Amino acid sequence: MRFTYCPHCGNKLIRKEIGDEGMIPYCADCEVPLWDLFTTCIIAAVVNKENEIALLRQNYVSATSYVCVAGVMKPGESAEDTVIREVKEEIGLDVEALEYIKSYPYEKKEMLMLGFKAVVEKSEFMISGEVDSVEWVSYEHALEKLREGSIAWQLVKAVITDAKGEG
Repeated sequence: MRFTYCPHCGNKLIRKEIGDEGMIPYCADCEVPLWDLFTTCIIAAVVNKENEIALLRQNYVSATSYVCVAGVMKPGESAEDTVIREVKEEIGLDVEALEYIKSYPYEKKEMLMLGFKAVVEKSEFMISGEVDSVEWVSYEHALEKLREGSIAWQLVKAVITDAKGEG
């Protein structure tokens, strides 16, 4: 989100040089800089001990490619708690182990995606209404089901590379 008006008083912002940050939207009345905001989200490569990953079909996200579990962090929620909640909500599985992988800026949607590997016990999925389908896919075939270069593809590639000991 990019501010044009002050969210505190409603006045139109000016541009003011703030240290080494450069020209920043600034409210002269409230004397407060207003940096651009982004939404913080998680994305999780949900894996089991058989070297398989849970890949989802969510037609509202992509009609042609699979995706990983993802979701928006709620106020007061840690990134780790968000992963645990989203995995349970979207595919009905309990996370047994969690490992932070990397952050991925998603400028198109003004998001910061925090990437995790989430280990679960392989079992039947209980999918939510926002998931059209989900399947276990071997590491060997996972990347071909994701859109090359996408954040999900980058995350899954990192998880697979680490599992092979190449990282």
